[in-house]
Amino acid sequence: MHKHLILLIETATSSCSVALSEGGKVIAVKEANERNIHASYLTVFIEELMKISGKKYSDLDAIAVSKGPGSYTGLRIGVSTAKGLCYALDIPLLSVNTLESMAAGLLLTQSVSSSTYLVPMIDARRMEVYTAIYRTDLSILENVNAKIVDRTSFDEFHDNDLILFGDGSEKFQELFSAQPNIRFINFENSAAHLASLANEKMIKGEIENLAYFEPFYLKEFVTTSRP
Repeated sequence: MHKHLILLIETATSSCSVALSEGGKVIAVKEANERNIHASYLTVFIEELMKISGKKYSDLDAIAVSKGPGSYTGLRIGVSTAKGLCYALDIPLLSVNTLESMAAGLLLTQSVSSSTYLVPMIDARRMEVYTAIYRTDLSILENVNAKIVDRTSFDEFHDNDLILFGDGSEKFQELFSAQPNIRFINFENSAAHLASLANEKMIKGEIENLAYFEPFYLKEFVTTSRP
């Protein structure tokens, strides 16, 4: 059976990350976590990734991109790069929800009881985050939303353990310090976390329309203009 070779791109947060997966298993990763490096580093990382893996662009079966929600600029750079490569190589584009891939990534690195709920968080501004709540089988308990978090935000889940993680979670550690069912785990987004989800989409033929695909911004990009 043919094992799909997929280039994975993650630029929705400060992580600039690319990976290669074959049959859903990661075979190479190149990444850095710094703000505002996507534009200058992404294509360089892809070139280096192909070299270290010993693969050619013509070997690729598809390209998968983390589609958001997340940083407006990061998403635009990731999606436009993915689209350009898909056009040039005449291969399909796959997209993976960033928060879902974060939940999948956490499950790869942590042993979590099946009754625990996963709460990935991407920083928006002030006390707002882009978030969702997942069960450990990645079924969704609370849909993706832009949430302004306060002390009562997770009161309805007081009987369950919650794990908050991602770059949006750090600012809430003190807020929930008195709630024993809520814990925090350090976590960085990685293209490697897209691997199994992207491979499933490839097998099911869930590909994007290259001409019309847009990132999932969740909120409109707002520029601040001076009077």
